[in-house]
Amino acid sequence: MAARCDICGKGPMVGNHVSHANNKKKRRFNPNLRRVRAMVDGTARRIKVCTKCIKLGRVNKAA
Repeated sequence: MAARCDICGKGPMVGNHVSHANNKKKRRFNPNLRRVRAMVDGTARRIKVCTKCIKLGRVNKAA
């Protein structure tokens, strides 16, 4: 399953996990995705949307 928002296209980012001893190893920051029923081209479909798009009102939720 791809960790990508269907509205804005936000995906995983990479960075370093840094310990107290300054040891570094790679880590992955996944977006906060939710599966919602939304209106897409006039039909209700389940899509993966990040919470920022939900808060900003970019998603027309299906009743």
